[in-house]
Amino acid sequence: MRAIISVSDKTRIADFARGLQELGIEIFSTGGTKKSLEAAGIKVHGISELTGFPEILDGRVKTLHPAVHGGILARRDLPQHLAELAKNQIEAIDIVVVNLYPFVETVTRGDVSLDEALENIDIGGPTMIRSAAKNFPSVLVVIDPEDYEPVLSRLHQGNVDLRERKRLAQKAFQHVAIYDTAIAQYLNEETFPEQMTIALKRAYQLRYGENPHQKAVFYTEQNVRRREAGLAFLEHLSGPEVSFNNLLDFNAALNILGNFSEPTIAVMKHTNSCGLASNDDLAEAYRRALSGDPLAAFGGVVAANRAIDLTTAEEINKTHYDAILAPDYAAEALELLGRKKSLRLVKVPMLETDQKQLDFRYVGGSFLVQTMDFLAEEEFQPRSVTNREPTREELSDLFFAWKAVKGIKSNAIVVAKDKTLLGMGTGQPSRVVSVELAMKRAGDRAKGSVLASDAFFPFTDGPELAIQGGVTAIIQPGGSIRDKEVIELANKCNVAMAFTGIRHFRH
Repeated sequence: MRAIISVSDKTRIADFARGLQELGIEIFSTGGTKKSLEAAGIKVHGISELTGFPEILDGRVKTLHPAVHGGILARRDLPQHLAELAKNQIEAIDIVVVNLYPFVETVTRGDVSLDEALENIDIGGPTMIRSAAKNFPSVLVVIDPEDYEPVLSRLHQGNVDLRERKRLAQKAFQHVAIYDTAIAQYLNEETFPEQMTIALKRAYQLRYGENPHQKAVFYTEQNVRRREAGLAFLEHLSGPEVSFNNLLDFNAALNILGNFSEPTIAVMKHTNSCGLASNDDLAEAYRRALSGDPLAAFGGVVAANRAIDLTTAEEINKTHYDAILAPDYAAEALELLGRKKSLRLVKVPMLETDQKQLDFRYVGGSFLVQTMDFLAEEEFQPRSVTNREPTREELSDLFFAWKAVKGIKSNAIVVAKDKTLLGMGTGQPSRVVSVELAMKRAGDRAKGSVLASDAFFPFTDGPELAIQGGVTAIIQPGGSIRDKEVIELANKCNVAMAFTGIRHFRH
């Protein structure tokens, strides 16, 4: 038997090659892999001994030769293939062990040049992998060091069955597909190219999905343009394993917190913030966020855009939560919160809105793809449309409420005061019902508050209800055919109103 070994990742490769050698398998290799194996005391032949042709073009052409690919691709069950090998003095190759140049690692460095990136596009490696995977009934293809030991064990037993060979082939084709996807991503300059592939890598198995009868897995996207932030870089510090629904809440929290530059706490329930507050004192931000809806907060997720200190941890510790998310924790805070064995503690780098990032929604065998929703600069220079302009305090709260309403499901209404969410209405078919829910939650605290609506008011009924409850300023996109009537109502009640000209639906 013959094997070709050519790997960029040399993890455990010497032990694997030694195991092959002990089985009497002749090994051929290239460049750095050959030197590495020889240094480990393993007898290795150069590829040139196989091809009778030197490596050329600075190593760009080594294995692209009939002596290599003929030996890999020949079907052992076809006498004419075996006759052609004999006629051309080509011997069969039974094992191909290859992993590829570190293209992703190279191009994600900030200082990489185009020439360097192109030199790290592997040609011979993927070609050998594809050849071996195509002929998997006869040829073993191994691309992952995790498979070295199982393959050796089966070879020692004298047989690698067809099912295992097929599994290795599938893994090999997927490996090359992800590699090619990374190259296409790097070269792409269009937001929406005509063709696109998404590369996913399984991060870990989940106990179940949204409900116990659903199976689930967490995959992370492999993208050369991805920044080191968000759930792909989640670190589970303590508590039970993270669930499917936890991850949905974490994602919603990151999307909300990404709108705020000052210290902010979000209390999440069913991907909506039932509590939200900003304050220079993180512990005070938490107390105010909790006041938004203490009952709903029970069993929810607390998320912070700052490291959680001991004082904040002591406040959080007074209520039962399912999970806590933060970019970091003080050692004392981690020790205190970690005492609760049922509490999940996760560390996640904060996301900043990237206007070039794509938002994928799976819809029955297809995908809707859009750029991410973001807060435009002009939204923070809203047009005052009423006789009375917002006071400085009202304007501060209007901006807070506008950031908050962006992260709540439509039809979305937020009532806020002192940079604290007092009540919200979400997911209602009728906007006026969302106002009713938000005002009911805010109660007497709504006096002197502000209101944000993610889209225009189609009628005066919503603003009228809010004004009756004590709202003194409103921010909304505007654009309704009844804007004039809504403005007249606000003027009549001495309420300030501002139009942003931009909406934030979240279906």
